[in-house]
Amino acid sequence: MRGRAGRRRDRRRGRHRPGDGRRGPVSTTEPREKAEQRTTDLGLPELPAAPYPAEVRERLDPDAAEIIARYPQSRSALLPLLHLVQAEEGFVSRTGIRYCAEQLGLTTAEVTAVATFYTMYRRRPAGEYHVGVCTNTLCAVLGGDQIFAELQDHLGIGNNETTEDGQISLEHIECNAACDYAPVVMVNWEFFDNQTPESARELVDQLRAGTDVAPTRGARLCSFRETARILAGFPDERPGAVDESGAGGAPSLAGLRLARGETLPGTGGTHIVAPRQEDSRETEDVREAEDARTAEDAQQAGAEQDGTGTEGDEA
Repeated sequence: MRGRAGRRRDRRRGRHRPGDGRRGPVSTTEPREKAEQRTTDLGLPELPAAPYPAEVRERLDPDAAEIIARYPQSRSALLPLLHLVQAEEGFVSRTGIRYCAEQLGLTTAEVTAVATFYTMYRRRPAGEYHVGVCTNTLCAVLGGDQIFAELQDHLGIGNNETTEDGQISLEHIECNAACDYAPVVMVNWEFFDNQTPESARELVDQLRAGTDVAPTRGARLCSFRETARILAGFPDERPGAVDESGAGGAPSLAGLRLARGETLPGTGGTHIVAPRQEDSRETEDVREAEDARTAEDAQQAGAEQDGTGTEGDEA
């Protein structure tokens, strides 16, 4: 045997490892978390996910049953169920995936395929406040990229990471569906419009300090886990929170007002875009005038042709 006595050479990594059985038992007792990490490091298949403890299941089972009862087919309840387990742990863990699969009679592979497709389901623990910066085209050119870069430096974390105090997690988002307020930052899916690097830094500082922060539109903030429970379809029980829900503001309605022929402040009363009804009437008037000219031209051409033919006959 090459190498030292009592040691075997690992052909895959070119390193020596203890000889099996020569210096103690091959298997050892170790915590499950450590065993799972060691298995992953070796490139081996992951161990089956552990189930939720009994006390957690006792809390989740009634909510899960209520969600599933909303749908004629149980598998349709998967999306809100994923929000439910995210509300429990702050992210969708392998245990949460196992729970959803057991509740709906699906495989963990089927649940994982959905959980990894939608970006609202986090695979790492979120902070108390999850900050999403839009870096899609319009927000990016108006400062979204700079906001995201400066927040990373300011917080000392990267994309999809959480601060050490567990207060802030950061993510760049492809679109917040609020281009009329670009650049936009969201905190637990509530809008903070027309942001700058300075205002974004001030925002996360206030969140970490525990200061009450009001979104530009929508209900006042709650924790990420509380938000996930609301997204699972359970009512927001905070007094007045439902009445605070956001709606379209002036930038969102500008196009509609212009299409109706209304004037906006500072335009001097000029219609930038004619109302659709007026535009339709003007188009019809133009069409009728063109038809009349065409008929007149045709009549005149016919008369000239008749005149030419008469002169020929006389000749």
